[in-house]
Amino acid sequence: QVTLLESGGGLVQPGGSLSLSCAASGLTFSNYVMGWYRQAPGKEREFVAAISSSGGGTYYADSVKGRFTASRDNTKNMAFLSMSNLKPEDTAIYYCATPRRGGTTWTDVDYWGKGTLVTVSS
Repeated sequence: QVTLLESGGGLVQPGGSLSLSCAASGLTFSNYVMGWYRQAPGKEREFVAAISSSGGGTYYADSVKGRFTASRDNTKNMAFLSMSNLKPEDTAIYYCATPRRGGTTWTDVDYWGKGTLVTVSS
């Protein structure tokens, strides 16, 4: 069974930085694009970032472009999301996931992690 486990969430002040990790098992990790998504209270889950299977290409939502960086280590079956200049509106549960092969949008996802909470507040 495919398992994705996020870690690294917590409380951070506006303008601060935080890095999230996603440990994957049960899949050939290097074959998958890895995505990051978030869901704020009362809002729909949204796409944040993604990184190609080889790590050679990254994709970002406009709201985080220039502040967040996706990366991965295929030797360790791990994906990462480095977040900087955090804003209160970044507060959300953050999920790692595998965008669906053949999907038409980033919202087409095969596997989800359980999420980790990031709170940006003074």
